[in-house]
Amino acid sequence: MSVREKLAIPAEVIDIVKDPKHRWIAVCRGTGCASSASAEVRQALCEELDRRNLSEQVEVRRTGCFGFCEEGPIVVVHPEETFYTRVTPSDAEVIVEEHIVGGHPVERLLYHDPASETTVERWYEIGFYGKQQRILLSNCGIIDPENIGHYLAFEGYVALEKVLTGMTPDEVIEEVTESGLRGRGGAGFPAGVKWGFARKTQNWPKYVICNADEGDPGAFMDRSVLEGDPHSVIEGMIIAGYAIGAEAGYIYCRAEYPLAIKRVEIALEEAREQGLLGEKILGSDFSFDIIIKEGAGAFVCGEETALMASIQGERGQPWPRPPYPAVSGLWGQPSNVNNVKSYAYTPRIIRMGAAWFKNLGTEGSPGTAVFALTGMVNRTGLIEVPMGITLREIIYDVGGGIPLGRKFKAVQTGGPLGGCLPEEHLDTPVDFDSLVEAGSVMGSGGMIVADETTCMVEFAKYFMQFVCDESCGKCPPCRIGSTRMLEVLERIMAGEGKLEDLDEIRRLAQGIEHGSLCALGQLAPAPVMSTLLHFEDEYRAHIEEERCPAGKCRALITYEIIEDLCTGCMVCARKCPSKAISGEKREPHVIDQELCERCGLCMEVCKFDAIVVS
Repeated sequence: MSVREKLAIPAEVIDIVKDPKHRWIAVCRGTGCASSASAEVRQALCEELDRRNLSEQVEVRRTGCFGFCEEGPIVVVHPEETFYTRVTPSDAEVIVEEHIVGGHPVERLLYHDPASETTVERWYEIGFYGKQQRILLSNCGIIDPENIGHYLAFEGYVALEKVLTGMTPDEVIEEVTESGLRGRGGAGFPAGVKWGFARKTQNWPKYVICNADEGDPGAFMDRSVLEGDPHSVIEGMIIAGYAIGAEAGYIYCRAEYPLAIKRVEIALEEAREQGLLGEKILGSDFSFDIIIKEGAGAFVCGEETALMASIQGERGQPWPRPPYPAVSGLWGQPSNVNNVKSYAYTPRIIRMGAAWFKNLGTEGSPGTAVFALTGMVNRTGLIEVPMGITLREIIYDVGGGIPLGRKFKAVQTGGPLGGCLPEEHLDTPVDFDSLVEAGSVMGSGGMIVADETTCMVEFAKYFMQFVCDESCGKCPPCRIGSTRMLEVLERIMAGEGKLEDLDEIRRLAQGIEHGSLCALGQLAPAPVMSTLLHFEDEYRAHIEEERCPAGKCRALITYEIIEDLCTGCMVCARKCPSKAISGEKREPHVIDQELCERCGLCMEVCKFDAIVVS
């Protein structure tokens, strides 16, 4: 008897989800689209179909994130897979009238690619998706995350059934180890090896912990998986529990992810109702259950020991290691901590086999990588690409290149503790080892693109400010060292820097890296050191020439009016908050440098390009 037959869900409810002839409309209900009123869009579509007595023929389904968040709310009409962008509730009538009833796509709602100047009808024809390989995100945008039947339709819990009916715990660990799955939380440690350590520790109870804290600025990879495919994470955790001999699991998710928490809670309750969580799962001798623990939003709680301290009700601060969590973790008991994505891969690996997973990506980094692509790039959003793809392909093929024809300057990978790579590294393969060799890290999946208008000193200062704000303060190298480094960067940006400050940055970095207790401190100097390595000339321009090449540091720039271009329209004078601009109407104006606050508003409002930065 299959897992479907063991559950109290009619087969027709499951099968219709994958019926290629089924007429349905997907409405993204991830956080990004929800913030743009996608719930109202779905409601409007339902009401319009009701009005036309079409509700029985056409399903309107809430789904998780499609990834192309900047184009939301996103609506996809199936089975044609017509991709509509920036849909509003008022568009519901025309979608039903022209597409559902009339059989023709609504042209004005289709995606218009600014790079090729073409209108694209189907999602897979959009450049953003061209080089993606959606495996981990394959259910997002397809299934209703609040309906377990949809997950079952796409082989959900088949892996769990396979494990409980035909594999020993050691065989499960061997399969995961053989697949080469490396932890997607940032460190890239082999997941199967970590599970093996926890299994060998003969001390009970044991715990399985999912790290869903995800505190990187601009990152939303884990959130999207939890919102769009929560059962994949739950199934992976149950399998991990079986493998290491645990009966309890925790999902530690920051409270700023209310939709993710809500959907995980619904999924957990569904799983319990179907006998997939709790006592004697699927009639076996194995029992396991999961609890959600909401975090308060401290970045340091993404570190596994600080996370466990928080679960225990203590202040979120890291513990010294060893002993490692596999030996002594939560409440001093053996614990296995993995990232959301690591657990979500597990059912697929068990179902498809280790060899299948190893054939994806590269030899040393099998599988795919999920990134939140943000910054100065034409197409931003959540992407999933095969390991080994180059940075150039991600930025120019998937991301569509740099806006406004500007030049690429650098890309930050690995989040606020990662490294910054310049143009000469654009052909670096994206995998754990290649990025480290280039001077950066994979991290948990943040990727920020900077163009020629970015000041790299300011860029570094932003990340160091983040570290100072998020340091738990437990160890002096991180608490004090990062503050001193921030002060040096602020001094340089203010035009008060000295060449000796560059040596001071290097000295501080060495102390922070070698003296800090956890990865937050150990990696804190990385963004600063990588920008100093590749863009030292910018640091020197700030110090030696008292000039910001990118024109961003207020203390080092001057706004001037070009007399020959100024028409005396007086717009800049009226808008200037400090009244620093003077001049008669239709006569060239001037800027009083002592009054000027260097806000740049005058340059923004000038229609004649008469104001420049020097």
